[in-house]
Amino acid sequence: MDLPPADDGNDGRHDFNFITGRWLVSNRRLKRRLAGCTDWETFEAVQDGALLLGGLGNMNDLVTEDRGAIGMALRFFNPQERLWRIYWVGQNDGVMQPPVAGAFAGGIGRFEGHDTHEGRPVRVRFLWTDITPGSARWEQAFSADGGRHWETNWVMKLTRPVYHVAHH
Repeated sequence: MDLPPADDGNDGRHDFNFITGRWLVSNRRLKRRLAGCTDWETFEAVQDGALLLGGLGNMNDLVTEDRGAIGMALRFFNPQERLWRIYWVGQNDGVMQPPVAGAFAGGIGRFEGHDTHEGRPVRVRFLWTDITPGSARWEQAFSADGGRHWETNWVMKLTRPVYHVAHH
């Protein structure tokens, strides 16, 4: 993967610092993947994120009110490669999925890797976009043809909760 030169002395290790703290997450997920499905399920969740290893890693969980924990993401930065690796563990089986790897460039985080879906090999892509102090967008896509065509199958829109202080 070709990476742009690090700018402002940032090698990329702080690119996921935005993930810390609490987020409200609006989810939109295809009911069936790589099956020509156009039927989406929507659900709300809460995500709490924290830095690990002095900032070289971070984690977040994803929890819904009705289903409980959906899963958690673990991310680790390799300073020599200037790459992040992202691992997902879902509540269905508790198994850490193969990582996607990548970096941020131009305000967009692009991460790709290999996995299987229903027994067949797929490429997996995560995109992080629209990152501000109060919002972010993540999407996951699968490709069954080596990356020529992608099907987006999960989109999360994250917003910071707004707390109102009671005045007496």
